[in-house]
Amino acid sequence: MDTAQTATATMDLSAWLTIGGIICLLAISAFFSGSETALTAASRGKLHSLADRGSAGANRALRLTENSESLIGAVLLGNNLVNILAASLATSLFMRLFGESGVALATLIMTVLVLVFAEVLPKTYAILQSEKAATLVSLPITIVVAVLAPIVNLVQLIVRGILRALGVSAEAESEASAAQAEIAGTISLGHVEGTVDRDDRDRLLGALDLKDREVEEIMLHRSDMEMVDASNAPQDIINQCLTSPHTRLPVWQDDPENIIGVLHAKDLLRAVNRILRGEQDAAPNLDGFNVLDVAMTPYFVPETTTLDDQLREFLRRKTHFALVVDEYSALQGLITLEDIIEEIIGEISDEHDVDDQPTPEIDTLGHYLIDGAMTIRDLNRALDWSLPDDEANTVAGLVIHEAQMIPEAGQVFAFHGFRFEIIEREQNKITQLRIKPL
Repeated sequence: MDTAQTATATMDLSAWLTIGGIICLLAISAFFSGSETALTAASRGKLHSLADRGSAGANRALRLTENSESLIGAVLLGNNLVNILAASLATSLFMRLFGESGVALATLIMTVLVLVFAEVLPKTYAILQSEKAATLVSLPITIVVAVLAPIVNLVQLIVRGILRALGVSAEAESEASAAQAEIAGTISLGHVEGTVDRDDRDRLLGALDLKDREVEEIMLHRSDMEMVDASNAPQDIINQCLTSPHTRLPVWQDDPENIIGVLHAKDLLRAVNRILRGEQDAAPNLDGFNVLDVAMTPYFVPETTTLDDQLREFLRRKTHFALVVDEYSALQGLITLEDIIEEIIGEISDEHDVDDQPTPEIDTLGHYLIDGAMTIRDLNRALDWSLPDDEANTVAGLVIHEAQMIPEAGQVFAFHGFRFEIIEREQNKITQLRIKPL
């Protein structure tokens, strides 16, 4: 074999080795691209289920996704290394074969190959089979993350330094709040797309909101509380309890703010029954009845207690009734277990309840007549609106907050996409409004 033939054979062998290397690098790039998509798209709930059934791959995938920053950094670093190396080999090969024009040709061909075989194809498969793909790639990706950890950590330090210099916080959202936000977003999106009913959405979001809402937002204000005066005659107390729609009534002495007990109708009935069964002449015995003998010790809670904590405390104490006080121990209102449950499932009524809940009424012009005491949350639920309830609990409170004053009857305001007209005002209290979406 002469020298020219030997050079040609060597050139052919070198070209084929380069092509083989490019194909291997494209396969590795496809692996990195598919792994990134699979591990980020896989449902952690499904992976937990697989891990509970003994899947080691699912367990590894869960551990990888716990530190998403390191995972993404390692995968991107590996993917970029192989893509750049493949592009360099292709450019070198095509320049040897076609000269200077080989650069443009290599760019075009590599763009198509990387896009189809190293990006779209593996990512599409990973999306369609995310949990299966995540378990399959978990072991090699774990090794890659461990090997590239020093470089990835250095890159993360540089990135965080740049972000801090730009005034961007690099602190990650807590896992619990992130999970809650994701669930709430999924539920709201499902309602918009028509797959989740409005009532189901309200119940699910109501349960999620318990940690973010406080007792003072839903308590019955002290001005609306029905209470028993311990100094009243026994017969008057009994009559009040019999005519009241409530099962439990706070008992005060000397001052309405001085709550000394909580009277349960069933305890009162038992006490009266003992008196009536004890003697033939029952009426005189009722005169000696002392309401404090059957009243329970009052249970006080701070107004800043979250509804989630209060629900747990009600269940732990096996009680349904609490009195709400502020930071100075002044009485603010009361809250019951039913109040908290109603925030999840909506209004609960029984045969003894008085229907005094304010409800929206619409007039002939399409305006809604709203009681000022109606809570913003109830209004949003009733009409599927989205008025903010961060700064106020009631509709009247929202108007006062936005207007920065106590409006007079007849004044009109526009904010949050609605027109608010004050219809009635009693002293410093807005009692009725007319609202219309703009």
